[in-house]
Amino acid sequence: MRRSITLTKFLIVFLAIAMIFTGTPKTASAQSIGISVSFGPPPIPYYIQPQNPEPNYIWSPGYWGYDPNDGYYWVPGTWVPAPQYGYLWTPGYWAWNGFAFVWSSGYWATQVGYYGGVDYGYGYYGRGYAGGRWHGHNFQYNTAVSNVNRNVVRNVYSDRAAANSNWNRTSYNGGRGGVAARPTASQLAVGRGHHVGPTSVQTQHARVASTTRAYSAKVNNGRPATAAVARPLGAARPVAANRAPAQHAAAPQVHRAAAAPQRAAAAPQVHRAAAAPVQHAYAAPQQRAAPVQHAAPVQHAYAAPQQRAAPAQHAAPVQRAYAAPQQRAAPAPRAAAPAQHAAPAAGSDKRDQR
Repeated sequence: MRRSITLTKFLIVFLAIAMIFTGTPKTASAQSIGISVSFGPPPIPYYIQPQNPEPNYIWSPGYWGYDPNDGYYWVPGTWVPAPQYGYLWTPGYWAWNGFAFVWSSGYWATQVGYYGGVDYGYGYYGRGYAGGRWHGHNFQYNTAVSNVNRNVVRNVYSDRAAANSNWNRTSYNGGRGGVAARPTASQLAVGRGHHVGPTSVQTQHARVASTTRAYSAKVNNGRPATAAVARPLGAARPVAANRAPAQHAAAPQVHRAAAAPQRAAAAPQVHRAAAAPVQHAYAAPQQRAAPVQHAAPVQHAYAAPQQRAAPAQHAAPVQRAYAAPQQRAAPAPRAAAPAQHAAPAAGSDKRDQR
């Protein structure tokens, strides 16, 4: 009897443990990167969102990362380019699974998925994103939520109903004191559907934060001095040309293509000048001394006939054609000499008179 009771208790404990593992909602899903911690991260610090530096930049909120050797560190919120037009960022989040806090990495998709119901602020109030929306290839910013630089951004709107001034600073889901949100079917569908992970810019941004002592929770006591930056840490300026990656990849090509015709247009001018050595010897000093005359096509067309007329005088084809008959006509008097042969005396008299 005692054995059966002991066995029954063992089975109950075993089943309870199995239910904890299998019955807990799998909020981490495929985005989990395998980090688990026995204690939760610090609260999300308050900070002022910096202005977006470029059009089509999406806000990536700050979060607590974890280093096994140094503990929690803060990854500042920043503006980042999306990998494609129409993509929105779903932030990562910490969640208690019954035994430890597990980190689920964020991802890009056409819709915002589940991020633990954590209120990251500035549009990420626990569900969806209220800071802006895509309209074709242009991202429109909600000025009631996002801090927009009007000098670089023209696509804006204002939806005050979407703004939320009550910032819950809890940084994890589940467990004692955590957010009690659960994913909806549509949110889970976004996570299971097509999506891409953090971009290289975001990965580098987090890596720099993990190696910066000022962001370590052991150093800042959960209150980093710089909780948000306009551009990602370690990124060159501009980051991929401050537009969405689809634009940043195309923009330099368009820019280079636009510059190519200018270079190509300049090259024929140099070749034309080299192809006309006679004009280059005379006209080149005028063009260099007066660049404005170089653009005047009327003067150039007028000067050309003068230069072309000069070679005609130099060749003098008319003088050669006229001189040749005079030299050839000289023998004509010699042919007429026999007619004067009958009067030699008269010829000799004329020579004597001379």
